[in-house]
Amino acid sequence: MNKKQGAIIMALVVLIVCAGVLATKLNSPLYVNGNEEGSTVSFNNTSKKTESKESSSNSDFFAETKLNRDHKSAQTLQTLKSIVDDKNVPKKNKEEAVQKYTKLAMNSNYESKIESVLKGKGYDDVICSVENNKVRLIVKGKDKLTDKETREIKDVVMSISNIQEVEIETKE
Repeated sequence: MNKKQGAIIMALVVLIVCAGVLATKLNSPLYVNGNEEGSTVSFNNTSKKTESKESSSNSDFFAETKLNRDHKSAQTLQTLKSIVDDKNVPKKNKEEAVQKYTKLAMNSNYESKIESVLKGKGYDDVICSVENNKVRLIVKGKDKLTDKETREIKDVVMSISNIQEVEIETKE
């Protein structure tokens, strides 16, 4: 596969991710009142519908956040790859780009593994972000995590990424 084919494939991947984000936004739980284009936008106040909308918007939060993270990672990886493949870039810059590319790829791998293992342990949904030797987690749940759950999550993070600094947040 040459550079052009790689660039075309990455462009298509980016377009697919953008289409997914757009589809998520278009399927939001908002309803337009009235027949005119300038009408107000509001939520329907029926209690059952409100509950399903809240859970839907929370699911959308987790899905949309993961899509955005993956989209940004793909763009950054593509940029770094183009720097590495460019013959006109100095060797020092290429080496830096290779290091950044490797670190970003490893962090993405850690994120997906941590999310998968935690879902396997019974957590509804998890968003993981690895940045600068720190792991940030958003765990879906109504209640605050117990000390046992917090230790369990930190153990999973340590076993996968060898990173000790872990920040955990819960979100409904």
